[in-house]
Amino acid sequence: MFKKAVEARSHQRLSGADRKKLKRSLKNKFPRASESDIDSLLPPKVEIAVAKFQNRVHVYGVEGGFPIFFDIDGRGTDIFPTGITPSFSNILSLTCSLVTDDGSADQSIGEDQHPLSTEDVDTLLEKCLLQALHTTVKDKDLPTPGSTLWSNHVLPCRPSGITLDIKKSKWLQAKSSMGLITVKEDKYKKESILLSVNRKHPDYSSFKPEKRQVEKTVQTGVPAVSESRSLKMLEVVEVYKPSVHVNPILASVGTDTGKLYSASEATDIVFTYVEKENLVKQTDKSIVVLDPILCDALFKGAIKKGTMYPTEIHKRDLGAAFVNRMQAHHVVTRGSESVVRKGGLKTIQIMTERRQGNKKVTKLSGLETFLVDPEALASELQKKFACSTTVAELPGKKGHEVVVQGGVIDDLAKHMIEQYGIPKRFIEVLDKTRR
Repeated sequence: MFKKAVEARSHQRLSGADRKKLKRSLKNKFPRASESDIDSLLPPKVEIAVAKFQNRVHVYGVEGGFPIFFDIDGRGTDIFPTGITPSFSNILSLTCSLVTDDGSADQSIGEDQHPLSTEDVDTLLEKCLLQALHTTVKDKDLPTPGSTLWSNHVLPCRPSGITLDIKKSKWLQAKSSMGLITVKEDKYKKESILLSVNRKHPDYSSFKPEKRQVEKTVQTGVPAVSESRSLKMLEVVEVYKPSVHVNPILASVGTDTGKLYSASEATDIVFTYVEKENLVKQTDKSIVVLDPILCDALFKGAIKKGTMYPTEIHKRDLGAAFVNRMQAHHVVTRGSESVVRKGGLKTIQIMTERRQGNKKVTKLSGLETFLVDPEALASELQKKFACSTTVAELPGKKGHEVVVQGGVIDDLAKHMIEQYGIPKRFIEVLDKTRR
């Protein structure tokens, strides 16, 4: 009665070269679109995913979001916008050079929405910009392209149901001339770059950001993963535990020294301390002056005897230096099960060797690290490869190994990647049967 659901043959992130190729295809297909128009749809700092289907159709979109473009034959010549999501139609109204013949910027207006004047647009943009500067734009992320500022920060702050035309207002340059932000023009991309934010500016200080309620939504975009398969998929997150070196910094800003933090969270902590102690160099905003507490946190015990301690550090190096003084851990999650592993993760080892003449066996160990049940996997592989499998304890070590009859080393590695989500970098393969 109903057609079967269509499943993609593969899902993957675009490499840098593929991103450039996609942008060239869009530029050729929509010659009126500027670089900033395309960047608004496919932000440079956001992962872009592609779903490839059996009929050669390729579907592109921001990873975890809605599909934005589809390519009929995967060659890049017949590529079109999907136009099926509210967010996409809003962006189209901002970059209407993709869909209008005269190249002029139209303002998308709903049935119950009245046209906004230039003054209304400026006022609303100012409010959205200040909201973004208070809530999502961090100093450590600067400089950032204007297109990224717009799509990732300003646009999400606009009121629901309102569509704005960015081309009707020189809002970024205007705020720069007023001293709120510092902006420069990229002469190659012809795009404004946000360099810094003056958080002592009267407009910034007097603005009170709104508390927005986060809506819980279920995303069904690219890539789509079935519920049964998602239970098998793995998530590995690198986190960091505070050490005695950095504990004084955390204590100073009132942060828990017993928690685990992501690299970005740890970076936010040290920049909060810098802001609290007013350590940014006045003559060069990109430099942080090291006070005794911060200097000890970053370099105590790491500087050779007789060597002078640094007195300042560049902002771009501060976060990494702070994180390096913490203890690395990994949080491994599969379905509802989660475990914290100290230090680096041990790899899964897949090895093929000969037994009794020309017979081959393939051994698989290290499964427990990634929350894979050896017994369940052995039963699964027995059916998949139509061969006998056994599970045995590793001699002299903790854990078990699965032994599969036959030389299935390549297929087994592929199975662990596709069905259990084990990253390729965590799989070590050794074929002892090859001479």
